[in-house]
Amino acid sequence: MARRMWYALAMALLPSLGGCGAGDAPDAEAPADEISTPDSPRPTAAGAGTVLRLDPRFSSLVPPGARIEQIAGGFMFLEGPLWDPEGSRLLFSDVPGNAVYQWTEADSASVLIEDYFDGGSEGQFRGPNGLTRDAEGRIVIADHGRRQITRVEPDGSYTSVADSYNGARLNSPNDLVYRSDGSLYFTDPPYGLEGMNDSPLREQPVNGVYRISPQGQVELVSQEHALPNGLAFSPDESVLYVADTDPTRLGWTAYDVGPDGLANPRVLLDATGEAGDGGGDGLKVDRQGNLFATGPGGVWVIAPDGTHLGTISPAEAPSNVAWGEDGRTLYMTAGTGLYRIRLSAEGAIP
Repeated sequence: MARRMWYALAMALLPSLGGCGAGDAPDAEAPADEISTPDSPRPTAAGAGTVLRLDPRFSSLVPPGARIEQIAGGFMFLEGPLWDPEGSRLLFSDVPGNAVYQWTEADSASVLIEDYFDGGSEGQFRGPNGLTRDAEGRIVIADHGRRQITRVEPDGSYTSVADSYNGARLNSPNDLVYRSDGSLYFTDPPYGLEGMNDSPLREQPVNGVYRISPQGQVELVSQEHALPNGLAFSPDESVLYVADTDPTRLGWTAYDVGPDGLANPRVLLDATGEAGDGGGDGLKVDRQGNLFATGPGGVWVIAPDGTHLGTISPAEAPSNVAWGEDGRTLYMTAGTGLYRIRLSAEGAIP
């Protein structure tokens, strides 16, 4: 898909995908550990972006002086970062670029899987999106073009993990996360369909959150969201957090997780109407239960009680995040670039 055509489509899909321009640069002389207030937010320069500190707890997670680094660029729209500890590499997808890439410290970015999906039209987000690994270390993909959850086998072939519910094809799976019991949760908004909710190819009546049991049974566990997107478990897996990209109810919902699915939905934090590029997309949780969630203006750091502690803002609006290396480096896919920041917070690597 030509970059201009993709950009026009992306602007229609998301609240904004623009970056932080030079005219928006913060006061570089401000102390890096200064605490801003809701009445007087003051982001401070932090390398290839800015950091906004709203609560004293933030500095125990993002140390004063932490700097954002851009480590790769020139892509179309990045998503799905996933650290591979065996290969000491970051995997990530370029959705309109229709490819999966790998990045290493020594060799930077290179193509891992090119021409991922051979089909669809230029009006579609047809490439791979969210990535994770199963218990055997195989890559599992939220697959827009095939409208399924796809597993990449050791020989490079593809296996469909799930492609339908109640006899109807899925919309376009977006993000996915395994629970330790072997169940896989995923979101299924319509972003991969040309026309989205109005697409004549759409078969599901809702944009749902689904659970695939260890036995392979697909279950709809939530239809609460207009545009469900990123999702992540609390450290003890008792809570599932779901991001909603819908600009009329943008934010994060918490669910209690039971043996058969989800219960007790409640809004963790409502970001509807908040200023800033980007929206409720990918997220991860650290070992203390704090969320690192892409939202308006950057990666929002959110305490388990729903308090917005601060924001990490790379130079482009971020789409997703992943823990890497020893679990204290946060990698961020953001528009056309790949970014990282070294933290005091630590997250578990799938």
